[in-house]
Amino acid sequence: MPLNVKEKEGFKFVDEGQGQVLMLLHGLFGALSNWEGVVHRFSGKFRVLIPMLPIYEMPIKDAGLEGLRKFVEEFVDFMKLNDMIIMGNSLGGHVGLLYTLHNPSKVSKLVLTGSSGLFENAMGGSYPRRGSYDYIKERVAYTFYDPQVASKELVDEVFETTKSIPKAMRIVAIAKSAQRNNLANDLPKISVPTLLIWGLNDTITPPIVAHDFNRLIAGSELKFIDKCCHAPMMEHPEKFNELMEDFLVSKN
Repeated sequence: MPLNVKEKEGFKFVDEGQGQVLMLLHGLFGALSNWEGVVHRFSGKFRVLIPMLPIYEMPIKDAGLEGLRKFVEEFVDFMKLNDMIIMGNSLGGHVGLLYTLHNPSKVSKLVLTGSSGLFENAMGGSYPRRGSYDYIKERVAYTFYDPQVASKELVDEVFETTKSIPKAMRIVAIAKSAQRNNLANDLPKISVPTLLIWGLNDTITPPIVAHDFNRLIAGSELKFIDKCCHAPMMEHPEKFNELMEDFLVSKN
């Protein structure tokens, strides 16, 4: 069932359920739909919020990690949120980490999956090439262990985005910002309970990156999902949600 996207004061977001806030942050080419499995599983127990990050619309001078962190701060202030569980995939994990480092009193738990922040093989080693559908199809498939997960709808969406010169400029600026913004020295400051869920076959943020996050974030838990690449919540939603539920219950 498609997610219901709301719009208020310039923010676009999904807001489902009641209870403690579970805020989900998508990646560079991510969409709100990436989180459908999580929303359907947890909106009965939590208030699940997914802000649409303004990756393609933000002023080019602000197109980077700091601009996205400030956007999340503005969204949290607008929605008057506290005591949040933040979950981020890929770039969304990076943004979630920066938000937590700057606003530790607002975050009670953190879940990272395929997060950037230490090392990321962006777009499989290259930036988006405009105008080549086959290239985009190959790069999107590279995100998944099973290329069939890269549906035509998903490939079409990314292709349409990269055809726009202004959007492509922002994508490149944000991707470069993420590669420059290494958090190795800051991760030991993360003190909230943290779960790392990683694809064992992740080619973009490989398993060694997950081990580095696990080493640098004290007390963090690391769980791998086999036959899974960079977006576990899409490739193995049931397993992903089981790991999530175990963590949320055990840490309450």
